[in-house]
Amino acid sequence: MLPGVYLAKQKDGTVYYRSSINFMNKHISLGSFPTEEDAHTAYLEASALLTDTAINLDNCTSKLHLLFHDKIVVLLNFRDNRLYFKNPIYLRKGYFSYFLSAGLELKFDIDDLFYYASHKIQKRQGHLFVNDYGMQYSILSRYGIRPYAVAGRDYQFANGDDTDYRYANLIIRNHYHGVLQYQKKGLTKYRTVIHINGNFIIGTYSGEEKAAIAYNKAADLAKAAGINRNFPENYIDNISPKEYAEIYTKLKISKRYLTYLETCRTKR
Repeated sequence: MLPGVYLAKQKDGTVYYRSSINFMNKHISLGSFPTEEDAHTAYLEASALLTDTAINLDNCTSKLHLLFHDKIVVLLNFRDNRLYFKNPIYLRKGYFSYFLSAGLELKFDIDDLFYYASHKIQKRQGHLFVNDYGMQYSILSRYGIRPYAVAGRDYQFANGDDTDYRYANLIIRNHYHGVLQYQKKGLTKYRTVIHINGNFIIGTYSGEEKAAIAYNKAADLAKAAGINRNFPENYIDNISPKEYAEIYTKLKISKRYLTYLETCRTKR
């Protein structure tokens, strides 16, 4: 066999070729290839990458053609920073990059390095997520951003770069479900909206927590009126159960919404 190439077989007996390389006392798999020649070429490319510092993140796609891009990033980081990660991570000064592809670089704080070193980021229908304990979690949840929150409305990127997930760059505008923040005469207000056959405005409130509790109350009233829907619940951690109960009881709810619920009761 050519250097760096190993013969392998699939369960059905189909032959394929694996390529690997040793660097700094570490055995690194380079991937699987349909022919011995391709596997050997991948080995040669990896050898060149690990010894020639002229090959870098900016020009690697034009110089290397058989190695997969995520493996190129792994090797470049190992060569330049002497740290091996199985995921396509490259350490920068004060942060790190995670490459979903050659054209999609995500930026994160060093605090998140070892989490993403062991959790692979995937993208589906525009959403970025990781698998953790058998469940799929949006990477936004690490910032306290609700799943399927809307960029520009519920959160925004301070520098306008929607690939920059460093903590200082993420500004959360709406922490709770059904709560929309807006400005009126220089004051910040919070509008509560619930969706039942269209959007119902529940009310406008001075505090974000009050607006979140108003959503919970609106959802409870809907269920009591016989509306069988799985409304998400807002969890407010910074107030006591007693304070929650007092706010819940005193909150005013839109008369239009209450009238709608009454019609739902009469139809039951």
